[in-house]
Amino acid sequence: MVALGIAALPGMALSQGAEEYAFVVRMGTDTFAVENVSRTPGRVEADLSGAMLGRLHLVLGLGARARVETLELTAWQPGTDPTGTPGQRFRLTLGGDSALGEFTVPAGMPPQRMATQRGAVPLVNPSFMLIEQIARRARALGGDSVAVPVLLVQGGATVPVHVRWRGADSVTLEIAGSVVEARTDAEGRLLAGAIQAQKLAFERVAGHVRPPAAAPPDYAAPPGAPYTAEDVRIGTPAGHVLAGTLTRPGGGDRVPAVVLVTGSGSQDRDEAIPMVRGYRPFREIADTLSRRGVAVLRLDDRGFGASTGDAASATSADFADDVRAAMAWLRAREDIDPARVGIVGHSEGGLIAPMVAAADPALAGIVLIAGPARTGREIIAYQQRQAVEANASLTPAGRDSALAAAREQLVEGAERQPWLRFFLEHDPLPVARQVKATPVLILQGATDRQVTADQAAELAAALREGGNPDVTVRVFPDVNHLMLRDADGSPAGYATLEDTAVVRALLGTLADWLVARLER
Repeated sequence: MVALGIAALPGMALSQGAEEYAFVVRMGTDTFAVENVSRTPGRVEADLSGAMLGRLHLVLGLGARARVETLELTAWQPGTDPTGTPGQRFRLTLGGDSALGEFTVPAGMPPQRMATQRGAVPLVNPSFMLIEQIARRARALGGDSVAVPVLLVQGGATVPVHVRWRGADSVTLEIAGSVVEARTDAEGRLLAGAIQAQKLAFERVAGHVRPPAAAPPDYAAPPGAPYTAEDVRIGTPAGHVLAGTLTRPGGGDRVPAVVLVTGSGSQDRDEAIPMVRGYRPFREIADTLSRRGVAVLRLDDRGFGASTGDAASATSADFADDVRAAMAWLRAREDIDPARVGIVGHSEGGLIAPMVAAADPALAGIVLIAGPARTGREIIAYQQRQAVEANASLTPAGRDSALAAAREQLVEGAERQPWLRFFLEHDPLPVARQVKATPVLILQGATDRQVTADQAAELAAALREGGNPDVTVRVFPDVNHLMLRDADGSPAGYATLEDTAVVRALLGTLADWLVARLER
């Protein structure tokens, strides 16, 4: 139960005479997030908090007819102190057909100029204050059906959001393929509603709501497990510390071990995704392997969760160095057999594992789950096409414009983001050809729309061309990029999946293959 009432939040000023309210967002019966809002005619301040989201502090500067002139955003990642130093802070100034983003955290980031449309409303997912601002802007423009240009801050593209009023008390907003259905009042205030595609329901309440305290993540071994779970800290040559969990089977003998490597974006050691309820794939993999006699080390990514370091300046090559530090730490332990150590990488982790193996022929085996075989430029171009083609609200001309804008933003993003610049140009196939002595298992979902299934065969061919004699490929029908049962595979549907447990056949194949290779 969420306790209601006025709750002054760190960094949020309660303005004199302001309208104070909150959006309580639920996923099923659980409170997913709370967004407290303080609104005056020229300014809106919101504080969005959720255990799986971290914290976002947003301030809008408003002009006439509900036009947004500035957006100030401060963000704290999940698992970090929401009153401490933020991971990101920037100010977005909108004017005419462009927007200028200026960063103060992290330091040294160059200004970012984005093409947009006059009167565009910025949107940061999942802020319902900003969704409400789109509705208010539509109400100010007039008419029962209005297309409001919206700047998607996370991606940089500007898309039309179709706002349709159904009488005086109901509105529908079509946002990048998702539909928000809401009850409203005459001024466009959102009172309650849902985003069915994300299984989110929201309700507006008067005053401010204190967000529920986030329970600390549980990385302990399940009751009765035949293994232990040890919290660990690993120093790196770069000077930061990686925090993680080592699950180790019982017994006094030296055991084999693997390091799990996460996909792109900052991830915790379980590789959890906030919008996919109950999804903790690395916990499942660790449990499966440790029950089969294999120790498993899973880590919070650099600069995320309990790990320190700067993720903003890091590339996949830097993350490969973090994996090497983890490997060295494992091999130095007296309870781990240094000759029987491997890597399991998912998505970007499937790109990183061959980078490590190419220079470390002593590895006993690597597993690539949904690992890419093409450059990031090719992969992102495919994903952009998929997203635009799935957006029924776009006309053919609108699709062309959206793709052109996305390509432009990609170029601009690469100029300021080291990770993206590296990813766009990195070709995994030449690296795969250098992995000559390490056995490789490639696991792939047939319905994966992020890294397509045909890339599994391309990776295998490159490995064999390089002379690797031990390459195994398994493609699983009706399995998506997240290793979940999914006949469609579109990322837009991830939040609606009922079954968020990794497919058992995939886990079994992974365990059988690894145990056989690590026993050699």
